[in-house]
Amino acid sequence: MIADRATIDVRAGRGGQGCVSFRREKYVPKGGPDGGDGGHGGSVTLRANQHLRTLLDFQSRTRFQAQNGANGGGNQKSGRSGEDLIVEVPAGTLVVDAATGDVLADLVEPGAEYVAARGGRGGRGNARFATPTRQAPREAEPGKEGEERRLRLELRLIADVGLVGFPDVGKSTLLSSLSAARPKIADYPFTTLEPHLGVVDLGDFRTFVIADIPGLIEGAHEGHGLGDKFLRHVERTKLLLHLVDVSSASGRDAVSDYEVINRELEAYDPRLAERPQFVVATKIDALDEPARLESLRERAQQHGRPFFAISAVAGTGVRELLQAVARELDELRANMNSATSARTDESLLVGSGSGRF
Repeated sequence: MIADRATIDVRAGRGGQGCVSFRREKYVPKGGPDGGDGGHGGSVTLRANQHLRTLLDFQSRTRFQAQNGANGGGNQKSGRSGEDLIVEVPAGTLVVDAATGDVLADLVEPGAEYVAARGGRGGRGNARFATPTRQAPREAEPGKEGEERRLRLELRLIADVGLVGFPDVGKSTLLSSLSAARPKIADYPFTTLEPHLGVVDLGDFRTFVIADIPGLIEGAHEGHGLGDKFLRHVERTKLLLHLVDVSSASGRDAVSDYEVINRELEAYDPRLAERPQFVVATKIDALDEPARLESLRERAQQHGRPFFAISAVAGTGVRELLQAVARELDELRANMNSATSARTDESLLVGSGSGRF
């Protein structure tokens, strides 16, 4: 089971209290103040872990607290600082302030960190307050409280390719034929109730990750059917495979299905309408009206989208689709690398000026 949302409370450690102390040594009748500072409280840090896949662990444990700082001591001994608490979350986790709804961090890259709650500062001991005119201060500071906040964690799967379409169009069947993933497959709608990830091996150490997104219906962005519960998982994908059932078994019109899903994607996030998309006609082994296939092909061509016809069960057209996906991903990655390199070069040029005229 994939748990993609959780609410947690994080609390940083309190700073230790400063110490009030005076030197007490033989033959030193007027020893000065020597109270040490309190230690700083530990912070709570969220760290992205590529080996984690769900937020299930946060369903049972929802409160995380770092260690408090120790109090200061005499002889100017500072208290030990509290240990920081590292909380591992899946890579792709969005961190949101539960109170305001503000996005605080997007932990996409493995190892990325976000300090969710900073530890309180330790209080100063009385040795810090000594002055030439005030040589025996009897005051010290209490430690500061650490930050405390409630966070909402939202997992957005990191996949190269996302499978979208109406329920029962063959997304799970295609995923199982391309990868080692084994999602539930049955001949009824909404078989898939949670996203599934699969790794496709292209050989020569080349792979890509594909995500099966549970079936959408008209009005999904407003909460109909499974609603927009899983639409967030297509936001990070580089390429969408839009699967459309062209057999007559569904009882729906293929072109209408194609247009409905695209309207839902655009209504949820207009940027998804601009995402590269392959239109994939499925279940051609059960095609009894060729006109259904041709009408969908024409509509995809009108929108300038590559069109493929496959049967995941029989394997027809799957290899050609896989090769086209691999080429598209290579091109998209190359364009991203070029854009990143261009930005880096531009920043270097901006920062290389000597400041002389």
